[in-house]
Amino acid sequence: MSTPRSGKTPALTNRLPEVLLFTDGACSGNPGPGGWAFILRHPASGKELINSGAEASTTNNRMELMAVIKGLEALRKPSRVRLISDSVYVGKGLTEWLPRWKAKGWKRSGNEAVKNEDLWRRLDELLSIHEVEFQHIPGHTGHKENELCDRLAVQAYQGLVQSQKGTAGASQPSCPG
Repeated sequence: MSTPRSGKTPALTNRLPEVLLFTDGACSGNPGPGGWAFILRHPASGKELINSGAEASTTNNRMELMAVIKGLEALRKPSRVRLISDSVYVGKGLTEWLPRWKAKGWKRSGNEAVKNEDLWRRLDELLSIHEVEFQHIPGHTGHKENELCDRLAVQAYQGLVQSQKGTAGASQPSCPG
């Protein structure tokens, strides 16, 4: 688990509602059609929100980020969020890379541009609203919520591909594998 990231004082964070956010992203080809999914659970009330979506041409890392962004955007008020994901990319980004990128003017070491900067900036804005703690879980090991998010993300991009086949006839975008 990582240290929570937010600019809030401890007294304020103790009053924030606690939620669990399970996320996953999937991509067929990299780049290729991809999907994201999240499960947002409020343990105190038992309420749950499940959502997914897809993009025609994307990468796995972008879908992992999009799942987190969409999950956080679904929250109606500032919250304490335990983000549970199998994405090492998201975990390292949140806990290690993001603070360094910001300190360097959104540059990586060697003055290189940050990959997926647009999504990282969106996520950074959401981190100023919510207190997020990252918990890594191994993927494809039977974790119920992670497996469901994976299935939903795959179904989302497969549905997009099928709808494109129906509207575009036999032509389908080719994806480098």
